[in-house]
Amino acid sequence: MPNQVSMGAMMTCTFGAAPSSLVVLPKNKVLAEGPPAANIMDHIPLVNIMPFGVCQSPANPTVAAATAAAMGVLTPMPCVPATSAPWV
Repeated sequence: MPNQVSMGAMMTCTFGAAPSSLVVLPKNKVLAEGPPAANIMDHIPLVNIMPFGVCQSPANPTVAAATAAAMGVLTPMPCVPATSAPWV
């Protein structure tokens, strides 16, 4: 059986500068020995997933624009998590 993930679980992004903790709203009313339990729908940026500091992904439009403005020198920009689908 897979491990249960609950509010406060630490997450990292390969392009982020800092870890972030998972935020699980108590709307589902399922507790995991204390904190609210997460489900696959808890993937909403800036609601469930807080920023990871600054982003260094060239696929991030703000990083790409800042890097282009800096004549090709990678320029990290503030992170805005982008999840396209529920967790798998």
